[in-house]
Amino acid sequence: MRYVLVLILGILLGGVAAAYLLGIGPARKTPGVAVKPPDNGQSPPATVEIGLEQSFVDAVLATTFQVGTPTFQLGQAAPNNGDGEIRTAAFQGGCANSITLLPEGSGVKTGVQFHNGNVTAPLAFTGSYSFTGQCIQFKGWAQTNIKLYFEEPKQTVYGNVTVEGVNLEGVNPIANTFVTVFVQSAINQRVNPLVLVNDKQLQLLIPVKASNGAVKAHAKDVRAEILEGSLKLHLTYEFSGVRGEGT
Repeated sequence: MRYVLVLILGILLGGVAAAYLLGIGPARKTPGVAVKPPDNGQSPPATVEIGLEQSFVDAVLATTFQVGTPTFQLGQAAPNNGDGEIRTAAFQGGCANSITLLPEGSGVKTGVQFHNGNVTAPLAFTGSYSFTGQCIQFKGWAQTNIKLYFEEPKQTVYGNVTVEGVNLEGVNPIANTFVTVFVQSAINQRVNPLVLVNDKQLQLLIPVKASNGAVKAHAKDVRAEILEGSLKLHLTYEFSGVRGEGT
C-alpha cells in the first residue's frame, strides 16, 4: 500500500511541478453565468425553443475539417516575465510546438455528443513539442466536457471546454506528464471561451412599417435541455418598442 501511495503522490506532484515550471496558469474564465436546465412545469411567457440535432453538429464539424485542420500553438512561459502569462512557444530546432485537431485518430472520432444531461467532446489530435532538446512527436485523444454560459449584456452564449483526460501514444514516460500538461493548456486556454451563439443570432428586431417603428426582442434568460442526441435551448425574451426603425 505504501508503494501505491508513493506512486500516486509522484504522479500528482509531477503534474503540479510541470505546470509550475512551465508557467501554466488556470484556464480562462468564461463570461456570464452558467446555463441551467429549464424549470419543471410550464415555460415562462415569451419563451421560444431552438433545437440542435447531433447530425447538424456532425455536418458542421465535417465541413470545418474540409476547410482546414485547427492548429494551436502550445503555451510556454517566457523567462523572467514575472506575470505568469502564457507566451506562444517559438519554433525550436524545427519543432512546431503545436497541437492539431484531427477528424479521427487513435481509434476516436472527433465530435460533440449530447447524452445523459451532458455535452462532451472527444478530440483526436497530433502534435510536437521540444523537450530537453528533443522534438517529441505525439498523438492521442482528449476527453472534454463543455459547460454553457450566458452573458446577457452581450447577448452571447458561450461554451467552456474543460479537458478531463488526455490519452497519449508512444510518448516516453518521463516526458508524458509535461506533454499532457501542454496539451491540456493548448485546449483549455486557446479554445476558451468558445462563442456558440452571438448577439446577431440571439437578438430580434421586427419592423412595423405602419408605425415607422420596430419591436426589439432582448434575451433575458437562457436554459438548456440536453437530450439524447440533441440540445434544446429555451430562450426567454423581453420586448420593447423602438421608433424610427420601421424600414
